Amino acid sequence: MSSWQNAQQQVVHGRYPAAVTVYRNLAGQFPGVPQLWAELGIAATSNLEFELAGQSLRRATEMAANDSALLLSIGEQYQRLRRLKEAGDCYERAVAADPLSIHARLSLAAMLERDRRLDRARECVEVCLKQNPQDGPARYFRAFLLHRQGLAAEAETALRDLLRNDPKDPSVKSATLHLLGVILDESGQYAEAMRRLVEAKALVRQNSEAATLLQGYDQRDAARRQLLASMTPDTIKRWREEASAATAEPARRLAFLGGSPRSGTTLIEQILGAHPDILVFDEPKAFPLEVLGVMQPGATPKPMSLSALNAVPAATRTNFIRRYYKSLLNELEEPPGGELLLDKNPSTTASLHIWLRLFPWSKIIISLRDPRDVIVSCFFQNLQLTAINANFLTLERTAKFYSDLTDVWLRLRDLGGFDWLETRYEDFVVNLEAEGRRVTDFLGLTWDAGQATYHETARRKFVFAPTYHDVTKPIYNRAVRRWEHYAEALAPCQSVLGRYCRAFGYGEV
Repeated sequence: MSSWQNAQQQVVHGRYPAAVTVYRNLAGQFPGVPQLWAELGIAATSNLEFELAGQSLRRATEMAANDSALLLSIGEQYQRLRRLKEAGDCYERAVAADPLSIHARLSLAAMLERDRRLDRARECVEVCLKQNPQDGPARYFRAFLLHRQGLAAEAETALRDLLRNDPKDPSVKSATLHLLGVILDESGQYAEAMRRLVEAKALVRQNSEAATLLQGYDQRDAARRQLLASMTPDTIKRWREEASAATAEPARRLAFLGGSPRSGTTLIEQILGAHPDILVFDEPKAFPLEVLGVMQPGATPKPMSLSALNAVPAATRTNFIRRYYKSLLNELEEPPGGELLLDKNPSTTASLHIWLRLFPWSKIIISLRDPRDVIVSCFFQNLQLTAINANFLTLERTAKFYSDLTDVWLRLRDLGGFDWLETRYEDFVVNLEAEGRRVTDFLGLTWDAGQATYHETARRKFVFAPTYHDVTKPIYNRAVRRWEHYAEALAPCQSVLGRYCRAFGYGEV
């Protein structure tokens, strides 16, 4: 095996310090190979050597002036690092290196759209269509941008035209059907909206990976349920005592905001993030990568047993905490302010017991919303296929996922031993300031007037959550009781959801 292959294998197996050492030596021997510098940057990122990562990626970028594919790869790595200016610069360079590359232009257009520069994004797409008027991804993205610009009728026409041409790429066809369903929902054509979504999801389910992902997900859920059942009220109390004895709390306080996806977590995060003393992190990678990825390694990780979780030594916990904070704070491009750090990540709710093993003194906020609205809203999301998102391919699996995640919360809530607060999305809709004050008070802070105009702040920053577009608008009530439009489709899920509707005060089903 060559040294380069050795370095790549070290990264694959999570041996990042060794990988960095090998890559450093290789880069010293072959300083003119930009791919080496790019891979050193990736390995250094995983080893939390962020200064080295930045230097390596910058060097690779400068050396790859004519390599559009490598520039795109570096841009994607910058996006994972949440270095958005550098990512955009790489995409611009990729287009300059290969002006005929539709992939490069669409990558740049997607970045511009997320940054709300819709006119520039449209320009990129129109250039693509001028080169190839029948390009499926470009035609889809043009319709997507029309929708983002409020031109729903034009977007619908473009999508129906694309479907009449029967795009051969399944991902383009499923995305087209999905976006058409979203537009139809917004215009009140609920029956066809659901029909189009079901068609889109059926196409994605044909991906052989979907069944494998769900199988692994179900195995992990069963193991997690077994762990949670073995916990007692003394468990978290003991964790809290051990944390106090081993390490002092950090200088700034920490809070976690979770709940089911589409339960209002992004809205709450934006309202809290408008407070000058709260520093919010929008679905950060720190906990999944630096804690879960190490505690539960592998492509299909299994949850730890309670005995293993209890046995994690103080020194190991301290190292996890150090890596977590280092990775979290690296997402900031400027020195951090704010006396309280808020980690908002719905997916981490499923691992809240592991969070509490490390941070039992942190404040926990759980966002609630009518379970039926949550299910419909999750089903309407068009997300990259992952072990979690594979559940959103049928309404029944979406309801199961909601049940799995919510049962984690209900079990931990019953056990107690930590500081928690539930807040309802519907209460924010009825009276934003009253509910916002209640949640802010729970965090030990006083309501700030700027929180009431959170959407103005959201327009000035990059929002990573899938609902990035919605949070730039003032709060609205059209998402409340949205499920009633889809009551017939939801009927098979009602027996599962009834328990949660009763538990959280949403009435009988």
